[in-house]
Amino acid sequence: MGPLQTLTSNYILNVGVLSWFIAQVLKTLLVFIPTRKIVWERMVGSGGMPSSHSALVCGVAMATAKKLGYASPEFALALALAGIVMYDAMGVRRAAGEQAKVLNRMVIDFRMMLQMLKEEMDALARGESAPVDLENRTGKVLKEFLGHTPLEVLCGAALGILIAVLMPAF
Repeated sequence: MGPLQTLTSNYILNVGVLSWFIAQVLKTLLVFIPTRKIVWERMVGSGGMPSSHSALVCGVAMATAKKLGYASPEFALALALAGIVMYDAMGVRRAAGEQAKVLNRMVIDFRMMLQMLKEEMDALARGESAPVDLENRTGKVLKEFLGHTPLEVLCGAALGILIAVLMPAF
């Protein structure tokens, strides 16, 4: 049996990957519906509805329970991992995203203030008063779409569990 065949014959891994993939497709569709634009970053990006991380780890945990039983040490490990990942998605990564929003706003405000000051100083040096254009003053921004709300995590978890329940074990 080759490596690819070995990977694709692993029920637990297949459930996890399928759960992640479906969550990413759903994220892309949920952005497409209101905007009518395909944002390909949603197919691989973090954050958003539903949580693909939660879908993956809950799918793996449920598939492990289904294949090896709820009393197995593998299920206990998968469940612990799922709890850590979901807690992290709602806590640390979400807080990092919120901080990124604040930092981005501060950087934009600071750049605008410096540019306005420079334009005013240049105008004063010429002996005139220059109107200040505030448009298009942003540079590189930090990624703000990192974590999840509890609802996004819950929906991702439900998706992963549903896929594990529906996908037959072999």
